[in-house]
Amino acid sequence: MAGDIEQLILFALFRLGPDAYGATIRRDIEARTGRQLAISAVYTAIARLEQKKLVRTHIGEPIAERGGRRRKHLRLTPAGERAAREGYQAFRGMIDGLEERFETP
Repeated sequence: MAGDIEQLILFALFRLGPDAYGATIRRDIEARTGRQLAISAVYTAIARLEQKKLVRTHIGEPIAERGGRRRKHLRLTPAGERAAREGYQAFRGMIDGLEERFETP
């Protein structure tokens, strides 16, 4: 089972595709949730997801605009994709029928 930030990262990876990296994941989560995340929290959660074999990382080629630094790209594993789908289904099940209650002041 993934924690809160881990689940958000799985969802972001599902949306962003196989060449996502820490900064794009962070921006996606912040834009969609309004929640501010330290990049260190993102990379700590990524390390946990990698230990759980839910994501795989690889280092990309150096990028000129980053002063030659390499990006750490992420890809969902089949288990990670299943975990994202299961998390999504669980969340949908929990919010089913609550729309009116949350939208009413």
